[in-house]
Amino acid sequence: MPTPADPAAALPLTLDLEDFKGDFSFDALFGGLVDELLPEYRGEDDAAPAPPPPPPVLGAAPPVFPAVDELLGLFKHSCKELVDLRKQIDKRLQNLKKEVAVQDAKHRKTLGELEKGVDGLFDSFARLDSRISSVGQTAAKIGDHLQSAESQRETASQTIDLIKYLMEFNSTPGDLMELSPLFSDDSRVAEAASIAQKLRSFAEEDVGRHGVTTAVGSANASRGLEVAVANLQDYCNELENRLLARFDAASQRRELSTMAECAKILSQFNRGTSAMQHYVATRPMFIDVEIMNTDIQVVLGDEGLQADANYIADGLSQLYKEIADTVRREATTITAVFPSPNEVMAILVQRVLEQRVTTILDRILIKPSLAALPPLEGGHLLQYLRVLAVAYDKTKELSKDLQSIGCGDLDIEGLTESIYVAHKDEYTEFEQASLRQLYQSKMAELRAEAKQQSESTGSIGRAKGASLTASPQQLISVTVVTEFVRWNEEAIARCTMLFSQPTTVAANVKSIFACLLDQVSQYLTEGLERARESLNEAAAMRDRYVIGSSVSRRVAAAAASAAEAAASAGESSFRSFMIAVQRCASSVAILQQYFSNTISRLLLPVDGAHPSACEDMGSAVSVVEAAAHKGLLQCIDTVMSEVERLLSSEQKATDYRTPDDGALPDHRPTNACIRIVAYLSRVLEVAFNALEGFNKQSFLTELGNRLHKGLLNHWQKFTFSPSGGLRLKRDITEYGDFVRSFNAPSIDEKFELLGIVANVFIVAPESLASLFEGTPSIRKDALRLCLHRKRLMIFPE
Repeated sequence: MPTPADPAAALPLTLDLEDFKGDFSFDALFGGLVDELLPEYRGEDDAAPAPPPPPPVLGAAPPVFPAVDELLGLFKHSCKELVDLRKQIDKRLQNLKKEVAVQDAKHRKTLGELEKGVDGLFDSFARLDSRISSVGQTAAKIGDHLQSAESQRETASQTIDLIKYLMEFNSTPGDLMELSPLFSDDSRVAEAASIAQKLRSFAEEDVGRHGVTTAVGSANASRGLEVAVANLQDYCNELENRLLARFDAASQRRELSTMAECAKILSQFNRGTSAMQHYVATRPMFIDVEIMNTDIQVVLGDEGLQADANYIADGLSQLYKEIADTVRREATTITAVFPSPNEVMAILVQRVLEQRVTTILDRILIKPSLAALPPLEGGHLLQYLRVLAVAYDKTKELSKDLQSIGCGDLDIEGLTESIYVAHKDEYTEFEQASLRQLYQSKMAELRAEAKQQSESTGSIGRAKGASLTASPQQLISVTVVTEFVRWNEEAIARCTMLFSQPTTVAANVKSIFACLLDQVSQYLTEGLERARESLNEAAAMRDRYVIGSSVSRRVAAAAASAAEAAASAGESSFRSFMIAVQRCASSVAILQQYFSNTISRLLLPVDGAHPSACEDMGSAVSVVEAAAHKGLLQCIDTVMSEVERLLSSEQKATDYRTPDDGALPDHRPTNACIRIVAYLSRVLEVAFNALEGFNKQSFLTELGNRLHKGLLNHWQKFTFSPSGGLRLKRDITEYGDFVRSFNAPSIDEKFELLGIVANVFIVAPESLASLFEGTPSIRKDALRLCLHRKRLMIFPE
């Protein structure tokens, strides 16, 4: 503690343990200690006036901080008190530690005892849970036994009642007057029906087991219960009839609740099948004759079986729409009335297809006889096929509508197919017969037109060769081939509509397409043959007027006139055949385009079908090509015959043997050359337009070779002078310029070489050896011509 002599003794100390609790602030503690000694450091608000400084001591320096001694004593004293407080706190802490240790020991002891108690409690809970589970299982078994016993009791009670009712039905046969009131009470019809069905099932089962004693105690059960079975059957029939009568009456009044009640009760009889069938059978569309007649009138109208397919298609659309609407209305009623509406809808839809739809189809699809086809004028066979297609299409649409309305488990697609199976089995044969009939009719029509046109020309025209100048339209027409393709395309469309399996479609399409191949091949071949007949007739006319050299002038003039007529006929026949060939090519192109666009995609899915069809088409086209090839060769013969006639009649001996009188040579082509080039230009114009590609190249090459050979043979008959050689070279140049339009290099080369050969009549004899150096291939032709020069020259070896 501070002493009186200590400067700090005069200052009170306020250190206490309470100062260190809560929010302790050292600044606040320090301020509380020094405030009294250092008032000048207080705040401005509570600061007192500072005491005046003590007077200075004489001879001593004034102190820098006068209160330092007091503060130092205060701080020392405060430190001592703080040490004392710390000791007090340490002592308290020691006491608290001892108390905490004692309490902790007690707590641990208590926790140990509690853990033992909890373990025991858990063991007790486990035993209790096991016991509860065991008791629960026992209770469940007891409940099951009780439920089984109750069920057996109820079954026994029901069996007793059933035996009592069975004994009532097992009385005198046909005597139902003594039955319990249950079986005559209209308010308990449902219960009576249920019991009657149970009794009948039991009795029928018992009758099936001969010689087995039943609960009735009968020694011969089968014999005894036969009476009950008969009576129960009679009662069930009577009850079913009563319910059906009530059902019909409610149906007339549109009392759906009563109908539903009756339907529910009737469902106990053979699962309600009789009620479902009775409801469907009593629908007006199945029993009203007026409705059936109206169906026929809607589809066929006033035209009857003569109505075309489009009219029938419109009629079927209208009828099938009315049928779908009727079924849709019936579906609403069926859903509200019957416990199993899907089964009723299946019966209804099946009846619609098998009766109403089939009835109308039987009237409009009258299958013709393949042995005796109806005439085309009536259109029965083609009409049958067209009506079959539209009817099938419309029926498929109806089946989809009915399926969307609802038809239960009915295979409506299979049922629809079964309706048409008799027609689809022979479809291909009918389609082929129809195509053949159409072809025969068209050919008869064309023959009649040709005959009429031929007769219209008159006898004078025929005498002048009118038969040779028949119009090419009578021979081959692209329009007719297009019509063949249109028939086939229509047939293919029907085929793809009636069949869906790729294999079946491919087989039928191949058979139908084969008809088109036969038709086109036969039509084009016959047309080419008729065109060849004109060429043959023209050739016969030429041969007919060939005369000898020693005839009178009058006979020669008549023969020349006839030869001119034959030449004109030959030229006309040539033009007709070329036009026929051109139309053949166009027709074959149409056929190939049709195959690529329509037939190929239907055959490709089936292995082997497409190559086989391509082979068939190639065979058909090859027949046409063979006929065309024969005719083209005849055309070349016709042209060369006229060339030879012109050479014979127009080529004079003096053309190439002019006298060497010093006159200027004639550089013009000979008259024969001019006439022949003019003839070839005129007659081959149609060939240039009619032929294309390889056909054109082959024809012109063959004609060029024949022309080259014919000219060479012709010139060998003449003797040439030097000036005549120049004119020969001019003719060769004219012919070469013309054949250059053939675009055949081999022919151009032959006429160029022929021009070189003609130089043998122009150059000096001593220059002939050098003329053919490097071209030994033309020595043979040159030698053949040199023999006709005025002076004979022999080529050196």
